[in-house]
Amino acid sequence: MSLYATLVLANILCLFDQSLAASTPNIVFVLADDYGYNDIGYHGSQIQTPTLDKLADSGVKLENYYVQPICTPTRSQLMSGRYQIHTGLQHGIIWPEQPNGLPLNSPTLADKMKEAGYSTHMVGKWHLGFYRKEYLPWNRGFDTYFGYLTGSEDYYKHTRGFKFTSKAYLDLHNEQGPVKNESGHYSAHLFTQKAIDVINNHNEKKPLFLYLAYQSVHGPLEVPQHYEDKYEHIQNKERRTYAGMVSAMDEGVRNVTEALKSKGLWSNTVFIFSTDNGGIPKVAGNNFPLRGHKGTLWDGGMHGVGFVAGGVLKPDRAGKVSKDLIHVSDWYPTLVGLAKGSFNGCLPLDGVDQWDTINSGMPSKRLILLHNIDPLHQRSGLPLYPNTWDTSVRAAIRSGSYKLITGDPGPGDWTPPPDSSDEQPKSNDVTSLDKSLYFQTETSSLKNVWLFNITADPTEHNDLSEERPEVVKAMLTLLSKINATAVPVRYPPFDPSSDPAQHGDVWGPWE
Repeated sequence: MSLYATLVLANILCLFDQSLAASTPNIVFVLADDYGYNDIGYHGSQIQTPTLDKLADSGVKLENYYVQPICTPTRSQLMSGRYQIHTGLQHGIIWPEQPNGLPLNSPTLADKMKEAGYSTHMVGKWHLGFYRKEYLPWNRGFDTYFGYLTGSEDYYKHTRGFKFTSKAYLDLHNEQGPVKNESGHYSAHLFTQKAIDVINNHNEKKPLFLYLAYQSVHGPLEVPQHYEDKYEHIQNKERRTYAGMVSAMDEGVRNVTEALKSKGLWSNTVFIFSTDNGGIPKVAGNNFPLRGHKGTLWDGGMHGVGFVAGGVLKPDRAGKVSKDLIHVSDWYPTLVGLAKGSFNGCLPLDGVDQWDTINSGMPSKRLILLHNIDPLHQRSGLPLYPNTWDTSVRAAIRSGSYKLITGDPGPGDWTPPPDSSDEQPKSNDVTSLDKSLYFQTETSSLKNVWLFNITADPTEHNDLSEERPEVVKAMLTLLSKINATAVPVRYPPFDPSSDPAQHGDVWGPWE
């Protein structure tokens, strides 16, 4: 090729890069961990979240938005666009000692964004398997990675205990290997700084995809003292520390968005904030007035905090509240669609593209939502209806306004925040509750079917299962049809070979 032809080609490629960056938005996805429905300011919380409130007010609040009840399932559906029953991750989480991971048979969201020409980066919690190198985030579509691979750890030491010995080992990595020089650096600050570094170093010839998965506010309860001091009015020590952790995260989000604006990226950015599941009252999180908590099939476990902001949204969408049904699996087709990417090579998706719903107020394309079917969970009671779904199996499904739960849903308390027993519900889309109902639970261990109209009864007080048996039967039939598409559960036994002591005292691949 002549020098002239080479220069012409270089100019064409440069113009193509500039055109790509201009025509496709930057996408920044921030995921909080174990963040309760009642722990954000705009839901009437006692915790201050000025950054999140301001961002949400500038964009679209998602008030009929669902995630999964626990960590790995939400992250797996975000990265795959597929229900747990289609990835084998129906039961529990991926434990560090398990040879398990999000299956390799379909591209991740990061794979598709990279394929569409994006610069792809992840900071924070992975929790989708690492027992073989193929499962590591930098081998699953991310150009760079900085974070931890397991499910929880110390916020300062960045260590996690090993189940067989309880000794703690380092879990902090980038794409080059273990990171051993950040002990004492609080993770919310550390991850925020790494995300800002990604933004500042971004080459604007490509659009940016940044996935920031904070450790905050998962246990253990740890935060620098000055954040906790803001909440001297909260008498409960655990709740006070938790509130400080939320404030540290809120500050981190502020610094990330300011970096995007300073870099000149905000006007062409879609910014998404989401929790991965509900809070845990025993670890000071709160979902009031919703019923239940993390790990349960009540809405407190999976009715997520979520909103969309950024300069790409239409101006008239500022301050809107969407009550359309949206699920975490929907982000995959929505974001790949925004990136003008291809779905070639993908297995069938369970998510649907929700951009028109978010940005134009069009009705949601989603009418049915499978929360989960877990055949390994302990059965509860006896099957109620012959020749249809076995109601002793743990499952939950949403169809329109109706939600059906079968099997054991987990504890069903309505728990107000500590030190706030007199606090009345302030969030939108909920009904006022009689205080006598706050701590009611099911009294019969044999009961294994519940039906709620979530639109009319978002706090799940009025069980309609006996009143509307025809709806119950129709939804049981629907469960059976969906379950027929399920793959076997992937939940291998713990492997002693995972012991970090055998691998340089660092959590990482062992096969």
